[in-house]
Amino acid sequence: MQYSFASRAQTLLSSPLRDIRELAKRDSFISLAEELPAEELFPVHSLAEAATSVLSEDPLALQYGEAEGYRPLREWLSQDFSRRKGLHVQPQHILLTTGTQQAIDLLVRVYVDPGDPVLVDNPTSPGLLQVLRLQGAAIIPVEGDQEGMVPEHLEAMIRKHKPKLLMTAPNFTNPTGVAWSLERRKKALDLCISHGLLIVEDDSYGDLSFADGKNQTTELPSIFSLEEKQGEHVLYVGSFSKTVAPALRTGWAAGNRRVIEMMTAVKQMADWQSSMLNQRMLHHLLESKHFQLEDHIGMLNREYAIRLKLMVELLKRSAWKDSTYTIPSGGMFLWVQLPPGLDGEALLRAALLKGVAFLPGSMCSATSAQDRIRECIRLNFTHPGRDELLLGMNLISEAVLEFTARN
Repeated sequence: MQYSFASRAQTLLSSPLRDIRELAKRDSFISLAEELPAEELFPVHSLAEAATSVLSEDPLALQYGEAEGYRPLREWLSQDFSRRKGLHVQPQHILLTTGTQQAIDLLVRVYVDPGDPVLVDNPTSPGLLQVLRLQGAAIIPVEGDQEGMVPEHLEAMIRKHKPKLLMTAPNFTNPTGVAWSLERRKKALDLCISHGLLIVEDDSYGDLSFADGKNQTTELPSIFSLEEKQGEHVLYVGSFSKTVAPALRTGWAAGNRRVIEMMTAVKQMADWQSSMLNQRMLHHLLESKHFQLEDHIGMLNREYAIRLKLMVELLKRSAWKDSTYTIPSGGMFLWVQLPPGLDGEALLRAALLKGVAFLPGSMCSATSAQDRIRECIRLNFTHPGRDELLLGMNLISEAVLEFTARN
């Protein structure tokens, strides 16, 4: 039979990540491409205790629950937002989702019509681009620097395109690792308020902050917290995937009640609810006297800081040491502009033959023809262990040498 898929569905078949994920299943393959945390740092024993307790104490953990998510976990999030992040969000203004990706997908489904302009960082998250392309959005990249989106360009794009949304991750932007300055956060918020534009603020990486031992996300408030009437113009999304474990598939969206209600309605159509068992396990873990989330995050940040430092030192001694980059103060990625003459996609093909992968910059751009971004790559430093980092970076060096020799 000849199947007639929607034209926009073809965007799902053109991603090099599909091939990388298949190759990553091989034991000898090293992937620096994906946005994965380190599984050896998961709180396995604490989660095992939580699972045992939840299953033995309450069979309702296996039952359907509220589409908005487990109420005690939403109450915990409301308190944690207030205590650690200065956010004032009532539980009824929080929707629990199957990770950050679903939160973004639900919002785009109910808010964006085909052809609607949506502003994004340039470069930006490949996952975000896939969601927007599938919905048929007109993706408008906004230029930025090491302080965040450039206000003048943001304003020009707003006036020119009259967009529906601004979607950004100001804490350690994927893929560049940039942490927006306070001034840029305030200017972006002011511009969006004056033009009636909704901001989707993705804070998936905000807790992974390790600049000189300081918690940079405490010093730099979220855009959500800067608005006088919090949640009116900002939808705040994030998850526990990077700080506890991805398999729990528990994220959130917090914002205006009307927006949350619309997202909840479409979530009921998509999957009715995210896993009640996972949410109860997570809540039990967070309330446990034997597990402190802040201590666990501190441990992650110490280890990830070491891995980032190792990656940078290996890069300095590599065959591509003439690359340019800015060392991030948090997050999961090092964004590297390759030496002149190297193209990210072409180099990836050579690297895959060596048994190592990274993400080419073209996958992070709405306009992949841009030479500047095609010459960039994204390296994940949180998932590979130290030995894997050493081998992976050396294999990329070999690929660079062979690529330059052939060209």
